[in-house]
Amino acid sequence: MSGAADRTILLTGVSGQVGFELARSLQGLGNVVAVERGRLDLGDIDQVRQVVRDVKPSWIVNPAAYTAVDRAESDVDDAMRANGEAPGLLAEEAKRLGALLVHYSTDYVFDGMKNGAYVEADATGPQNVYGKSKLAGEQAIAASGCDHLIFRTSWVYGARGRNFLLTMLRLGAKRDEMSVVADQYGAPTWATTIATLTSGVLTQSAALHGDAAREWRRARSGVYHLTASGATSWHGFAEAIFDMAGGDRKPVVKPISMASYPTPAQRPGNSRMSNDKLATTFGLRAPDWREALRLCLGGAEFLRPRVARSHTDSREY
Repeated sequence: MSGAADRTILLTGVSGQVGFELARSLQGLGNVVAVERGRLDLGDIDQVRQVVRDVKPSWIVNPAAYTAVDRAESDVDDAMRANGEAPGLLAEEAKRLGALLVHYSTDYVFDGMKNGAYVEADATGPQNVYGKSKLAGEQAIAASGCDHLIFRTSWVYGARGRNFLLTMLRLGAKRDEMSVVADQYGAPTWATTIATLTSGVLTQSAALHGDAAREWRRARSGVYHLTASGATSWHGFAEAIFDMAGGDRKPVVKPISMASYPTPAQRPGNSRMSNDKLATTFGLRAPDWREALRLCLGGAEFLRPRVARSHTDSREY
């Protein structure tokens, strides 16, 4: 491999929040083959295998996932197939090709009982089907022996897709008051932050060739936490959204407990994760969640027209 011109990058889930941003941030690092669910459905294992064998990528970047957290409680097989089995198959194919697999996981692999931020070496203990399925994917990738980077992130939002930011803006345009959970803590993470940091990591790999590149990948394979810096509650996140969004209307946001807002899937009370390993290994640090939110809302004029068309079920967040 002599450079970007010879590198093919298979990117899944390009219509999703993170996949959309990755399709832009990966430009210049190789020939990006970006596929939507219609071409690569993680629920169709044979299709997954065939697409990888047709494309023959040097890198596989996989943000695609089954993300309906509450629905997964009654749709166990589909969640496990997409989040557990399919990443394992991608890893097997990456191993066969000598390719690097980049995969995204979640804070929900933890039980949320720790005091303080989770580190990568902490014991996992998912409390819902979604978390269990994502952990199964992590384990399958590690067991394959392929070169891999697994980035655990949390509370993802952006200007497209289904997310808490768009839900709050939509509801805030209609209501004078709303109630939001105040005893779950984590780092709201902008999809652009995830894509930018991923590109930063892969740029380091792209600068190397031959044995040096293989050694770099092998030495750094593993799990990394990749979230915005800092932490807040869902209630704090909602208040920050309305504070920064401006406009003539600002609803009153009342704090409530998890217990008073039951959902089919149990969520961890503490989703805070330390990014120190990412910073130590790659020299990269994410911005504070407030700074990233401010940057995202700097495009409020293009966000607002999308709000009316958003049909997000807020119970998924």
